[in-house]
Amino acid sequence: MGMIFVMIVSSVAGYIGWWIGDFFGFAAALMCSSIASVIGYWYGSKWNREYFG
Repeated sequence: MGMIFVMIVSSVAGYIGWWIGDFFGFAAALMCSSIASVIGYWYGSKWNREYFG
């Protein structure tokens, strides 16, 4: 169950990164989405440990 939570947080962060980067073009959207997904994965794991584990 925890991994599903982590992947949801990572996906939402990736979408937000894509939305922000899309103002500057495709390459910027891809880069921002990738960085935001990694950050979302890290925070999702952290929140999963704190609240569910």
